[in-house]
Amino acid sequence: MSMNEHIKVDDDGDLSDDEKKKLLEDGVFTTTATPKLTYNWVDITEEFTSLAKTLNLGELLLDKHFGLYEAMSAVEMMDPKMDAGMMCNRSDKPTLTFDKGVELGVLRLEGLDLLEQIGVMDQVFACFVSWIEGNSLAQTVFANLYLHKPFSIEERSLKAFCITAYKMVEIIKHFIDQAAVFEEEDYQPMQYGYRLVPDVSEQRTVGMLREVEEDLFRRLRQRPPQREADCLGALLARIKFIRLLYSVLGVLGRQDTEPEARKELRPESELHKALNMCSEQLTIMRSTIPLAIPSDSPKLGFEPLANQRLLPPTFPRYAKIKSRDEAFTYYDDLIQRLRVVCKIYSHASFHTALDFFMEFSRQKPCLLSRSVLQVLYIPQPSSLLTNTRVVEVLREAAKSFICPPSLASKTLLASNTQAKEFLDMFLLHCGRPFVQLIQLCGHNRARQRERLAHLLEDFSNLQDEAEKVDAYLHNLTSKSEGRRSHLACFGTWILYHTLRIMIMYLLSGFELQLYSVHEYHYIYWYLYEFLYGWLLSSLSRADSLLLEQESYLEKENSRGKGKKNKVKRKKGCRPYARDITLCQVYQNLCGGYYKAAIAFQRTGKINIPKSEFDCEKVRYEHRFLPFSSLHTPPPMQYTEFCDMTKTMETQICVQSEKQSPDHTRLFMAACKNFHQARTLLEIMASSDQEINNLLLVAKTNFVVLKLLAGGHKQDSNTPPIFDFSQHCHFPIIKLN
Repeated sequence: MSMNEHIKVDDDGDLSDDEKKKLLEDGVFTTTATPKLTYNWVDITEEFTSLAKTLNLGELLLDKHFGLYEAMSAVEMMDPKMDAGMMCNRSDKPTLTFDKGVELGVLRLEGLDLLEQIGVMDQVFACFVSWIEGNSLAQTVFANLYLHKPFSIEERSLKAFCITAYKMVEIIKHFIDQAAVFEEEDYQPMQYGYRLVPDVSEQRTVGMLREVEEDLFRRLRQRPPQREADCLGALLARIKFIRLLYSVLGVLGRQDTEPEARKELRPESELHKALNMCSEQLTIMRSTIPLAIPSDSPKLGFEPLANQRLLPPTFPRYAKIKSRDEAFTYYDDLIQRLRVVCKIYSHASFHTALDFFMEFSRQKPCLLSRSVLQVLYIPQPSSLLTNTRVVEVLREAAKSFICPPSLASKTLLASNTQAKEFLDMFLLHCGRPFVQLIQLCGHNRARQRERLAHLLEDFSNLQDEAEKVDAYLHNLTSKSEGRRSHLACFGTWILYHTLRIMIMYLLSGFELQLYSVHEYHYIYWYLYEFLYGWLLSSLSRADSLLLEQESYLEKENSRGKGKKNKVKRKKGCRPYARDITLCQVYQNLCGGYYKAAIAFQRTGKINIPKSEFDCEKVRYEHRFLPFSSLHTPPPMQYTEFCDMTKTMETQICVQSEKQSPDHTRLFMAACKNFHQARTLLEIMASSDQEINNLLLVAKTNFVVLKLLAGGHKQDSNTPPIFDFSQHCHFPIIKLN
């Protein structure tokens, strides 16, 4: 029908209902006054794909109407992680619920065979791992319909397991929520209205599992057929494992800072015996995975869309459930990490505890183990900041690090109330930044870098306050005859931690692969010429002041004044000898990389971006922007970097006896740095894996750079490979 055709109207001059319906079907009119819109869609898939192939890996196309914000907000069609329509709303079969599953006979509340029970338990274990790694409870653990009404289950073993699974959710949430070291990509805190069975006590839960274990033991003693015995043993291992793991987490959750409670974490305690038994059960569980029915079987009672209506009105995340073998590997690693976490109470001083946190964080542990460590060391972070405990901990930390005269003498502050209040106020102000430094180690590695930059601002304020405290206390201690100066004592202590934070910030860029190869030279230069040099200076000052304090105490003891102070250290032994040596190793390694990177650029083996698309000064200022808020050490400007690099090259050319190209002399200078690092590491001769890895890096790079200095592959323009597999901060240089 066209617009010019005769249209039949009714008596009132309006269109009849039949004619209106006909016109709407033909698309002539719409139900509104607005004319029907037409779109001329053009398929650009083929053209887009061909043009995308011209971009190299990592390149992005920028347009004034489509920038990074639009790209991140775009929905990738047909991608299950991004396109909500791919997952939830296109299923033909209706969503199964607990009641409907029981009615249809898919879910059996009693009479389940052993293979079905093992399959349900294994899949729940896998869902727990998927939840802890960042997926929602609704799409993982609570996708199991048996967990929707666990008290309706008649099968004793499965009922006890499901109730314990609820309790496991409760205690894991307690650890993660209390520690509060998670980000949105780590953990989703919502429990979607599920009650975590608060009416079942921990003792009753463990008792139910023990009753099931006894029943399974009784059935095994009756010597059933081999196939049935294997299934009974596999089911028993799973029941026993969840009981032991739940008990371990319960013990860890009850820990506080009292010495009596820490006895449960000793290596000979029942807690470690339970962890050892968990490892034994995991071995049995992994070997009996094939006995269980497959994960896609409807008998397991898993319905991915069961809680779809509970999810927030946003693009749902695609929850990929871990395989059973991957899940058991995770639990095995978790048991090992919990053993390590329990060692935190063996570190009495704040500095050793901080080193423990940093070392544990370098292993990239899971969120649960990170949270348990935080809760054990800082049970109540909010009250700790206002408690006198933080003052005492930091007082002992400063005393053990540099032993300021004001802390070494018991009579100095006792006779001056104002000085004592001044010092206590300073230590209280130190509390929040230092506690944040501990908590920072509990976050994932990417978020740590973010928080390190903000933490530098707090330590910058502490530096100013430390200088005022030192100056005030110096006037008091200088009046005491024979006592050493108080200048820069607290300032050196704060500076030491500030430098460590700066070094952590720069080195984390290598772990996160943020730096391009053509940026390595000024990153390693900042570490070599500046940060490790300042760190050596602060350690040497603390080392000399501690020795000076020991000498003063010995003189006091020889005079017989007061009680004799016992000197724990051997005479002539430097307290920070190992730290200073290790710092020299790091400094020489960074110097070797810095000089080698400059030499590679001089020979054209490292591609430098074209000047019209890049500005090294802008990149340099961006990398070191967080350091601009500090007064000590002062930030190094780009012009200083250029001047010092030119001076370094000039000095190397002057010191070189032979007439050789500049890049050859640079390779030789870098070779000497790696040789010095190797010599220092060989002197340390430790069984520590970190030392052994650094020694291998230093030896290998020494050989490679010596070959390059001798003219090896001089005509080749193939770029070198920086292999970080051996060490995350100091790579092995490889020639392709």
